Amino acid sequence: MSTQSRLAPLLLCGTFLAGAGGTPLFAQATGTPPPPAPTLPSATAPAPTSAVAAAQPIRSITVEGAQRLEPDTVLSYTKLRQGGTYTRETLDEALRELYASELFSDVQIRDKDGALTIQVVENPVINRIVLEGNKRLKDDKILPEIKMAPRQIYTRSKVRADVARIIELYRRQGRFAAVVDPKLVKLDQNRVDIVYEISEGPKSKVRQINIIGNTVFSDGRLRGEMATKQSRFFRLFSSGTTYDPDRMAYDQQKVRQFYLTQGYADFRVVSAVAELTSNKQDFIITYVVEEGERYKFGDVTVKSDIRDLSSEGLTRSLRMKKGDWYNAKNVEDTVEQLNQTAGLFGYAFADVQPEFDRDKEKRTMSLTFRIANAPRVYVERIDINGNTLTQDKVVRREFRLHEGDAFNTFAVKRSQDRINSLGFFQEKLEVEQKPGSAPDRIILETNVEEKATGELQLSAGFSSLERFILAASVTQRNFRGMGQELRTSVNYSTYSKSVNVGFTEPYFLDKNIALGGDIFRQDLNSFNYTTGNDRNTIYSQIRTGFQIRAGIPVTEYLSLLVRYGLSYDQVSVDQATYYSDRVTPNLFRCDPLLASQYLCDAIGDRATSTIGYTLSFDSRDNRIRPTRGHSISFTQDFAGLGGSVRYLRNRLSADKYWPLGGGFIFSLKGEAGYIKSFEKSSSASSDPVRLTDRFFLGEPQLRGFDIRGVGPRIVRKPYLYDASGNPTGVNEDRSTWSDDSLGGRAYYLAHAEIEIPLGSGARDLGLRPSVFVDAGAVFGVRAPTYANGGLIDLPNGFTFPAYDSAGLRQCINSTDSTLSSIPNGATCPTGTTLYGTTIPGFKEFYLGDTPKPRVSVGFGVNWNSPFGPFRIDIAKALITAPGDDTKLVTFNIGTQF
Repeated sequence: MSTQSRLAPLLLCGTFLAGAGGTPLFAQATGTPPPPAPTLPSATAPAPTSAVAAAQPIRSITVEGAQRLEPDTVLSYTKLRQGGTYTRETLDEALRELYASELFSDVQIRDKDGALTIQVVENPVINRIVLEGNKRLKDDKILPEIKMAPRQIYTRSKVRADVARIIELYRRQGRFAAVVDPKLVKLDQNRVDIVYEISEGPKSKVRQINIIGNTVFSDGRLRGEMATKQSRFFRLFSSGTTYDPDRMAYDQQKVRQFYLTQGYADFRVVSAVAELTSNKQDFIITYVVEEGERYKFGDVTVKSDIRDLSSEGLTRSLRMKKGDWYNAKNVEDTVEQLNQTAGLFGYAFADVQPEFDRDKEKRTMSLTFRIANAPRVYVERIDINGNTLTQDKVVRREFRLHEGDAFNTFAVKRSQDRINSLGFFQEKLEVEQKPGSAPDRIILETNVEEKATGELQLSAGFSSLERFILAASVTQRNFRGMGQELRTSVNYSTYSKSVNVGFTEPYFLDKNIALGGDIFRQDLNSFNYTTGNDRNTIYSQIRTGFQIRAGIPVTEYLSLLVRYGLSYDQVSVDQATYYSDRVTPNLFRCDPLLASQYLCDAIGDRATSTIGYTLSFDSRDNRIRPTRGHSISFTQDFAGLGGSVRYLRNRLSADKYWPLGGGFIFSLKGEAGYIKSFEKSSSASSDPVRLTDRFFLGEPQLRGFDIRGVGPRIVRKPYLYDASGNPTGVNEDRSTWSDDSLGGRAYYLAHAEIEIPLGSGARDLGLRPSVFVDAGAVFGVRAPTYANGGLIDLPNGFTFPAYDSAGLRQCINSTDSTLSSIPNGATCPTGTTLYGTTIPGFKEFYLGDTPKPRVSVGFGVNWNSPFGPFRIDIAKALITAPGDDTKLVTFNIGTQF
């Protein structure tokens, strides 16, 4: 008897795949159709006379056609064994078992008087997987998601699964029109290439969102609560316009939560249907809702079974009152608030359950918050996991709780905030609370994920402040894993150079005392604008010094920082440009006609010895990137403990942060300062506070204004002349002015800013946009004056005489240009004029010394780019004062200021 069969249900050669657009599962590379589907085996032996065929003995079993597999392996997939028996049914079952192994494309069983021959054709081996037409999803995104891979055995079921998986990947991107057509290319040695031809199609947008059944709130109001948005031209870059079934389920919850916050306790979404248009490019979503009646709160009480929690006192503290519109969000917040209150008394596992009593006739919702009895909980153990570099003590010393202490939710939250403020671990770290070995024991577990705390930056950049910049810095904020900070930096630019080395030990000798110090050298060239954007260096300041500091906590939020610093300043100007002997012949000194009086007063070498302190209160949840809380600090520095400078500098600063929901963060910041000198002025025309010790304001503190662009200043405007050389007035073209900022003894500054959240992709890139309003002013300095008691007014210019080797002034003959010498104080002979350098006529104006606020508005973006921090601000100055220098766009690449 011979038996030959094929198993049709498993091969499904003519099956159409979902998403394949009706294309057959496989087509030969040459375009020939696949072979016909096999059928179930049929017996070729004579039918038995009885209803049940008699079992026959198996004398031998032979396997033919196997190439990679051993015959015993083939037989292991069946129940046929030599010496056993077989019937037609057992042969059919053996065929099904061999096909189910998915190792063979064809199987035949022949028998000859009990000698069975199993003829197999093995499935081919996959040579490679080829993806064609995929542009939106690259190979590295698809290949790891599919089952088939090179050197595996080819099976049709895995190909079907791979097609479904690829289509699912595209649907997650909103491409519901994607089609995947698998093709099989046969090679020699029983190998095949599998080619997935992909037609990606466009993203399926949400064309329309229909809402049926709403009468209280409009469709637009409800759509505003949804994450899914209707596709419109102004939402070109929005990801919310693509269809996402998970987002659709989220939208239903959002709409329901909205109604529950408005008092509609019976609201429900009856149905939500998303229909794909015939071209598979758009979805139309339809919601059917039932709003129900609006409820008010009835009696709202708290029933506490914990003796330390007064039911009456907790009831009085509730935020909702009888007669208020029902609000489910308030109920959730109250449950959280009561849990936290119980936690403050050490009841970590207090169970707060709201019990509702709905009166449909009166449309009221009475509410009882029942707090079940629970044991007071103590901290059994604090576990810290995941720290490989950071020592345990660095994390433990930030905990406000210790083993054996009574549990306190406030202390746990404070500990969590302090650990986050270290900046050593992943953002939004949480301290988990787990049951201990007994009902009154709790384990605090902190699973940290360390992030890089060392920063090595070698950068070259361009700054709108300092032009070309070269910077190198090394900072380790968790040095040796002990929380110490070690930093060194070198900066070089056209107008400034600096070297700084600093170290801070936050817990000196394992005591809660911070100790640190800095050694620095700064070389600053101050400049002004002469013509257009041309810069002219006006003075050089070299500062060398050090500072040591120590900080101690006064309370949990209040801390005191004391410091001592010593620096040596050398201020000088270019003598060839700003020195003359105009006032005293043969005695060269700084000339106010060339350098202005304020600059001449600043020249010299001075030692400054300062002692100071900062008293600060800080309740922010994170010192690095706060989202809530506030801080206030007051600083005083007294110079005069030795040295040649004596003053008292005072500063006050404060900031506050509010989370607005949805990732938006609103912040208000303000600061002010005043410096009081204890020295007498060197002259009636000079200010007792030296130029280098004053406050300056502008970019980057006050955006919308140039560097030192706000506050008192001396502006020199050149004279205009008629054809006869007579002055006709000053030039009002700002590009021709010489503008020198003087700074001030007092200043104030305020910022209001909203940080705008972006998607996860933008957050991963380090993009943080914001909109802001800045306001501030610097003022209170004595106006520089010339020797005659007023500002300089030089209509016809001035000639600085040239001298011969004997120190006598020289005159030049207008005819032959010969030079002659005259004694000092004498006049040039007829036909000659004084020989020397003539400066054009100009007039000085003292501007900007006013407490009037300067105001600007704008937006900016912070970006932690691969080549260094990048910040760009676009700000428009709305309120200015005469003399202010405004600026629309400022940016900085490669370094921070």
